[in-house]
Amino acid sequence: MPAIPATSVANLRDLGGLPLGDGRSVRPGLVLRSALLDRLDPAEPAVAGLGIRTVVDFRTATERGDRPDRLPTGARLLVADVLADYLSGSGLPPAARLKSLLADPALAEEHLGGGRVRAAFARTYRTFVSSDSARASYRALLDELGTPDAGPLLFHCSAGKDRTGWAATVVLSLLGADEETVRAEYLAVNPAVRLAFAPMIEGFTAQGGDPELALELIGVLPEYLDAALDEVAVRHGTMEKYVREGLGVPDEVTELIRERLTVPAA
Repeated sequence: MPAIPATSVANLRDLGGLPLGDGRSVRPGLVLRSALLDRLDPAEPAVAGLGIRTVVDFRTATERGDRPDRLPTGARLLVADVLADYLSGSGLPPAARLKSLLADPALAEEHLGGGRVRAAFARTYRTFVSSDSARASYRALLDELGTPDAGPLLFHCSAGKDRTGWAATVVLSLLGADEETVRAEYLAVNPAVRLAFAPMIEGFTAQGGDPELALELIGVLPEYLDAALDEVAVRHGTMEKYVREGLGVPDEVTELIRERLTVPAA
């Protein structure tokens, strides 16, 4: 899934074109993902040409206050704070501390070494499935996608990898993408994220920091996604039941999403 070459938005991608089996695919131009939009230039041709009508922001109040979105022309903003119920007890550093941790290898090792960062991300991904704020946020996204005649929608968090990655996983799974496609799409953000954080990573390793620790923190790993998928299996059995029972999305909305976002086989 190649990134859209926008200079004012990092990690901008269209889920359109991804295969869904039986010759079907995701309809292009209707559901997009990205990192934060604080530097978005509405006049940039690559952005303006998307015609985005709704932006769903998964970030916390602190993140939104520190780096507020700039919206595409004519777009409306929907705030859906995935981590509102959880961030303080997650074990993950606030976004504002990420730079300071990567600037101090000893501090990073103290707070995140010894497998703690992986364990913290796994716990956080499980709350994407189980917490009240996450369920409300992902339901809000699906409700928007299931609105008849709704236009192109973009969803994002800060780096566009974790909260955003789970959203893409849910949407693709509902549409019928197989596990290989879902995982490949989830992991496809790593090059863009690593490029964005390259100066921090280089400085961290130059001071003796463990490069694997840095990559575990700023990238995504298969085991992070596995934690959320396992939470779905334990609590609901299937993704379909998670959407119906966990998120409270009616079957008729799910069917509308499939109709809107699926290109049938030729």
